[in-house]
Amino acid sequence: MAQKPRSIFEDVSTDDKTQIAAAAPGGIDRGGQGARGPIRVWLIVLATMVALIIVIGGLTRLTDSGLSITEWNPVTGTIPPLDAATWQAEFEKYQEIPEFQLQNRDFTMDEFKTIYWWEWGHRLMGRMIGLVWAIGFVGFAVTKRIPTGWSNRLLIIGVLIGIQGAIGWWMVHSGLQSGMLDVASYRLATHLGLAFGILGLITWYILRIERREVDLLQARRLGAPKLFSMSTGLMHFAFLQILLGALVAGIDAGRAFPTWPLMGDGFFPPEPFLITPIWRNFFEDAGLVQFMHRCSGYLLFIFAIVVWNRGRKVANAKTKFAFNAVLAALSLQMVLGIVTVLYSAQLHIAITHQIVAILIWVLILRARFLAQYPIAQSVRGS
Repeated sequence: MAQKPRSIFEDVSTDDKTQIAAAAPGGIDRGGQGARGPIRVWLIVLATMVALIIVIGGLTRLTDSGLSITEWNPVTGTIPPLDAATWQAEFEKYQEIPEFQLQNRDFTMDEFKTIYWWEWGHRLMGRMIGLVWAIGFVGFAVTKRIPTGWSNRLLIIGVLIGIQGAIGWWMVHSGLQSGMLDVASYRLATHLGLAFGILGLITWYILRIERREVDLLQARRLGAPKLFSMSTGLMHFAFLQILLGALVAGIDAGRAFPTWPLMGDGFFPPEPFLITPIWRNFFEDAGLVQFMHRCSGYLLFIFAIVVWNRGRKVANAKTKFAFNAVLAALSLQMVLGIVTVLYSAQLHIAITHQIVAILIWVLILRARFLAQYPIAQSVRGS
């Protein structure tokens, strides 16, 4: 039976729910949005775990625990020693490396267990991060809940986590070589730098995935390109300072000159280029490494003030507050850095210094994001 032609003046029926859904505001954009809410929660869990492993890694370094496990067993290493014989076997492996022979020959079993648990906990957290990523990614992929364009972004997180595990062993292996009492500082810096890189990437994705692509495009029109560019520079500068901090931690340079603002009797450390070849001094001379970290910190703070001054002129209140938070956190970090030096990097002060570095990193990323994608506000709010 032929369908009766409709008059152009005839009301469209609202009985067809499919038509209603398609005609609803935003219906065209809704396709391919996926499970943004659950994925964002998953990313927040991952970011929290990465931040926690950075702290645990810092404590592992500060307690000189990183070389207590001398083998890399990604699967079997999950199970710690459960009896006296296994503990003794692990202790004997540790006794074969230079750190024990040259520095810790008087270690008791109880002292060994203390540093072993720190390193084991650090490695276990790394495995847990990989597992949480794998379960989440596979689960969202199999159920086809990953938003359009997000599969590769989420996959790269897992790839970086895997690379980080390999770099972790590459770092530890350097400390097992003849004459080494600690891991190579540049390998430690690589390990820590990638950890902050992973945290930064996850943080950026958390900020992006809570808003639809169409909303981001609209927000970008109201962004501050110059402020975004300056905050990108601030992000890179902060990352450099983090790497220099890793070099300081790698050779215990924070304990070398417990004075401020001078280093001993002068602004410049005495005899900073005694190691040959000369380039090694920038990684291995405690005075020079601490000096670089200090000067970089001063310059970073000055540049942050310049960026903040630009940020306070934007009309968006939330963006302005984000840059206020960055400067406040950096001001606190400057004080903590000085206190860390004056108290010879005592464990509780040094780890607080690192925790605030994590906070600053996240705050800079958030401020940078809001500079490019400001959150809409009312005219009254501006």
